[in-house]
Amino acid sequence: MNELLLGYTDMEFGSLSIKLWPPTQSTRQNLVERMTKNLVTPSIWSRKYGLLSQKEAEEDAKKLEAAAFVVANQQFEKESDGDGSSAIQLYAKESSRLMIEVIKRGPVMKPEKEPNVLDKIKESDGTAFDISGNPRTVIGAEDAEKLLKFLAEPGNKYTKICFSNTSFGRDAALVAEPILLSLKDQLTEVDLSDFVAGRQEEEALEVMKIFSLALEGSKLRYLNLSNNALGEKGIRTFEALLKSQHNLEELYLMNDGISEEAAVAVCELIPSTDKLKVLQFHNNMTGDEGAIAISKLVKNSPLLEDFRCSSTRIGSEGGVALAQALEICTHMKKLDLRDNMFGVDVGLALSKTLLAFSDLCEIYLSYLNLEDEGSIALANALKESAPSLEILDMAGNDITAKAASVLASCIASKQFLSKLNLGENELKDEGAILIAKALEDGHGQLSEVDMNTNMIRRAGARCLAQAVVSKPGLKLLNINGNYISDEGIDEVKDVFKSSPSVLGPVDENDPEGEEYDEEDEELGGEHEELEFKLKGLEIKHEE
Repeated sequence: MNELLLGYTDMEFGSLSIKLWPPTQSTRQNLVERMTKNLVTPSIWSRKYGLLSQKEAEEDAKKLEAAAFVVANQQFEKESDGDGSSAIQLYAKESSRLMIEVIKRGPVMKPEKEPNVLDKIKESDGTAFDISGNPRTVIGAEDAEKLLKFLAEPGNKYTKICFSNTSFGRDAALVAEPILLSLKDQLTEVDLSDFVAGRQEEEALEVMKIFSLALEGSKLRYLNLSNNALGEKGIRTFEALLKSQHNLEELYLMNDGISEEAAVAVCELIPSTDKLKVLQFHNNMTGDEGAIAISKLVKNSPLLEDFRCSSTRIGSEGGVALAQALEICTHMKKLDLRDNMFGVDVGLALSKTLLAFSDLCEIYLSYLNLEDEGSIALANALKESAPSLEILDMAGNDITAKAASVLASCIASKQFLSKLNLGENELKDEGAILIAKALEDGHGQLSEVDMNTNMIRRAGARCLAQAVVSKPGLKLLNINGNYISDEGIDEVKDVFKSSPSVLGPVDENDPEGEEYDEEDEELGGEHEELEFKLKGLEIKHEE
């Protein structure tokens, strides 16, 4: 928990070299949101102490952040001649400490009124039964009988059930068991995500086994077991269900504590993935060895269209294995590998794989340590493939202006692009102007451009604004966190005077900025000179 908060704090503040304290209001709000998410996410702690409701978590997070801010601010005032780094560290440490106290305390807020468990049932067309309505509800046998009575009616035509956001205890599971047994031959979609929240491990595993045995032999095309902190024990508890599935098209195992051992278990237990189109492993602790296991699953999934393996702690070895396994998936439409520790070698391996992805529409490659070499290889590959690409995300990869011309050439060729995210890189004005030139012509579907935290000054900001302001569907240009002068901010705002809401906030912009290298520093405020230098560079737009 502490590592999460410290990592987040570093991410928010690390790009600022001046005035590290106090944090901006938006940064404080981001921390509140992150703490709220942690407080409502099922974990081993929530099983022991209970899980907070969304409302209680939001209120507690605001109080905790405010208390941590006061403590950190007092530290800063004692060392007012410092750079604020000690205050930042204390802010993170205190936030984490206070949050753990609340998690161990457990929920205390009483509901304003006695909830009617039947309110959880969502309207249905007669084929889908859904009890995932908010708020999250812990149910016993009596509640289960009320909720599931419609499923027990003879002659019903339900083929899809969603028990997400409803915490089943042992007694409730025993009520559900005969109903599921009677339905399993007609079910095609089952969502059991977040269905044992707050339960002790022993009870949670027993509930999982009851559901697994009841659904064994069903012919599902869709199965969602996300948000259950499964780990290897949980995965193996679902053995009966998983081993009996031969027709799965969509499998979701997100935020499930999928370790190396759990990943191996998944591969062992699922008999066939030759029909699989969607496979999602987001937010697990898979690591390299786990990725190698998952790659075997991918190799047996030639029809895969949507693969998500983001925030899974995978490094170079596992990333290369995945990249090579994906070569068989020539139908890929959406690929999300964000927030891993891949490095340049994975970027190079993945660039070879992308050449076969002619149907690719969305690709998320942010925070992968790709650097210029990996990013250039990927941009060149994407230029030669994915003609209908709509979303390109390569934020946080240490990309500099050296890679900008190749990136710009790729972007210029993607006329269906709707969202472009190159935030948190080091493209500077030179790179920003090249990207702007690439976006000038066409790109009629463009809706979002994110170039935040790229060391951009006045010239780059103005060129970006002028390049995208006339796009009919534009909803956001984000150039926050850069080094734009006050005059430059005024110029950009003037460009968007007819549509001010499209320009994102600029409250974290630092006009003083960090000094560029000596050759860049000579430019100073002479933005016209930089534009003149780049005026002769052409970006080829593919016909």
